[in-house]
Amino acid sequence: MIKTGPIVFLILISLNTINAQNLDGFNKERLSLNKKGMLVLGSWAAANIALSPILVSSSSGSEKYFHQMNGYWNGVNLVIAGLGYYNALKADPNGLSMSQSLKEQQKIENALLFNAGLDLAYIAGGFFLQERAKNNIANADRLQGFGQSLVLQGGFLFIFDIGYYLVQKNHGGKLFSLVDNLAIHPSGFRLVWEI
Repeated sequence: MIKTGPIVFLILISLNTINAQNLDGFNKERLSLNKKGMLVLGSWAAANIALSPILVSSSSGSEKYFHQMNGYWNGVNLVIAGLGYYNALKADPNGLSMSQSLKEQQKIENALLFNAGLDLAYIAGGFFLQERAKNNIANADRLQGFGQSLVLQGGFLFIFDIGYYLVQKNHGGKLFSLVDNLAIHPSGFRLVWEI
């Protein structure tokens, strides 16, 4: 008669080792996606910052303020992208538990959805400034230009955040496939081993 205790124990240890390797790979990919996202945001910011002074010096009226706000706005975007990239670089993807991996994945997805909501507020603020420009003769060009910039920058960020969210959401679905082979019931557990 074979005692099943040691066999079950060895299977669980093997499953845990396989899952740990898969989780490490999952977390490495999540951090890689974070770095790529921050490179996209940073590239957009750097291009806007580089072009803004040139375009400000060669324009006037509301167009001048449009380019000026693009430069200011993307200074903040560049800092955010730099910090995000740095955090992805220094994060250790190894050794996170399933629960920790899930929390990290949910954190990035929730942050992106929250940011998309803020982006819509930026766009609305831009339309509001443009509307105010119609009744404020003294600052009409500034309000119009700043408003147009907020609409453009908010629009870009909305597309970026929703696209990045969809990429991360797709990646997050892979996490659940790691636990599909193990089911825990009140009467015990079931392990599905596919060959």
